[in-house]
Amino acid sequence: MTTARSTTTDEAPQPAAPAPSRSSWAPLRPLILRLHFYAGVLVAPFLLVAAVTGLLYAGSFQAEKLVYEHELTVPVGERKLPISEQVTAARKAHPDGTVSAVRPSPEADATTRVMLSGVPGVGEGRSLAVFVDPYTAKVRGSLEQFGSTGALPLRTWIDEFHRDLHLGETGRLYSELAASWLWVISAGGLVLWFSRRRALRKVRGAKGRRRTLGLHGSVGVWAAAGFFFLSATGLTWSAYAGANIDELRTSLGQATPSVSAAAGGEHSGHGSAAGQAGDAARGVGLDKVLAAARGEGLGDPVEIVPPADATSAYVVKQVQRGWPSKQDAVAIDPASGEVTDVLRFEDYPVLAKLTRWGIDLHTGILFGLVNQIALMLLALSLILLIVWGYRMWWQRGRGTAFGRPIPRGAWQQVPRQILVPLLAGIAVLGYFLPLFGIPLAAFLVVDILLGEIAHRRGRRSYGTPAA
Repeated sequence: MTTARSTTTDEAPQPAAPAPSRSSWAPLRPLILRLHFYAGVLVAPFLLVAAVTGLLYAGSFQAEKLVYEHELTVPVGERKLPISEQVTAARKAHPDGTVSAVRPSPEADATTRVMLSGVPGVGEGRSLAVFVDPYTAKVRGSLEQFGSTGALPLRTWIDEFHRDLHLGETGRLYSELAASWLWVISAGGLVLWFSRRRALRKVRGAKGRRRTLGLHGSVGVWAAAGFFFLSATGLTWSAYAGANIDELRTSLGQATPSVSAAAGGEHSGHGSAAGQAGDAARGVGLDKVLAAARGEGLGDPVEIVPPADATSAYVVKQVQRGWPSKQDAVAIDPASGEVTDVLRFEDYPVLAKLTRWGIDLHTGILFGLVNQIALMLLALSLILLIVWGYRMWWQRGRGTAFGRPIPRGAWQQVPRQILVPLLAGIAVLGYFLPLFGIPLAAFLVVDILLGEIAHRRGRRSYGTPAA
């Protein structure tokens, strides 16, 4: 591809060596500009996919309510039937599989969900949710359900599309790459924007590339805090960075605890609360178990998990992720109906609470519709920023071709006392965020090789515009 020569100096670093009177910041600007440019060009496609799929996911909560209205809602009756009767009705309609959990109707017009595991034809890692009218015990339908938020097929499909593009564990690398670089690109953009003269930041009255740059910078500044948040919370449950974060939290004693499902046991570290569930009617039965949980102050919505085996207890846990969060849990002996363990959300370690709230805010659950609208606006902002970024690159070539890359060699202008700590910090970040560190290392290797090739051909020129 040919490129047109441009004399625009809005982004190109100055060829002259820094004067003694210039601040220590001046040598860093070309380096940040080059990183922001190349990271934006190379990572932007991944960010664009994440933004588009994230936009869809934020809207999927409301779409789910409309698409599955028949299964989710019922006419309000006079009195709700015992949970045991509702589960019996669900088992008559679907005798296959095992009851893995029960979510009693949390509101007057909501159905009860009876989750069955091991049902033929239901995907791995999913359960069959049977929706029962709590007033009549009539089954209103059944759908596959996924995850702790009870996502139904529509939201599940969009969720997996956003998380891994339906490519499994390999596909998760795309979303972790996007999350690892989003904050880097945002931080670089903020530094570049506020280092510009105030007169050059104006959008009103500007034309051409300067107007595009003004729009790109202004929207980026307003959305930056949201991007930092999405990046940080997205990394908490990513494949590699997420594992490092979990390990760090555990070493600090900040792991998410869970109520003990062993009869008479104390609550333990993070993990599944009850393992694989068994017979829902074991021991004292669901109705007495639910009554015991109510006696401990567990209000709706709750989920009842039957004992995993003969030595396990029932686990009843609150599942409200909205604000204020309801995440208390109790274990109840199936033989006596007595509470054997209690875990309060207020007793969670600080980092465990922050992780819970961060994930719920990231997924649009914590503040409901307002949260989801805010996420959609952030996604739209990111889409616009990417489009404007590529447009600026095109406009650097005067609208006939993409402009020339930012010249290499900016690092040579950075004083050693700044460069060494900077490289050390990047190395540490790269260790904890491998999908930031590995691509950055690969870029540096390729950049050095290209520089050497240019040098051998007698065409290397650091710090000056390339033809």
